[in-house]
Amino acid sequence: TAEKLRTQLSEVLDREAEVKIRLQELDLELKPENIERHFAGVGSVHPEELRESRRKQLQIEKDRLLAQLDRFATSRLRLESAITSADAKAYQQSALGAATLQRDPNRSTRLRNATRVLIGGVVLMLVLGSLVLRVAMRRGHKL
Repeated sequence: TAEKLRTQLSEVLDREAEVKIRLQELDLELKPENIERHFAGVGSVHPEELRESRRKQLQIEKDRLLAQLDRFATSRLRLESAITSADAKAYQQSALGAATLQRDPNRSTRLRNATRVLIGGVVLMLVLGSLVLRVAMRRGHKL
């Protein structure tokens, strides 16, 4: 999932860069001299209205792109946070996997001790059983 998130982040960053470039272009186009230059060859009875209309269109596009840039920034932060979480989760899982794959150095010692206790218990039962049998035979009990 971290790789998918990184791909999404890359796409957001690419779109964000495109929007920033277009915003720079709009800033240039919004300069009064460039708006005037846009209508240089156009004859009109009301050139002020044409220039104002052009300025409004450019400003509307700029406002729309600024809002889009804010959404990209929010998406970028959300994706970066999700990537950090996914990386941490992957690290924890790999650490757990490595821990379970490692051989327990105390395992052979524990097995030896358990075997000794088990053998000791069996020997103790045999000894006690033979003692009980001897005592019973001395007292004259039949088995």
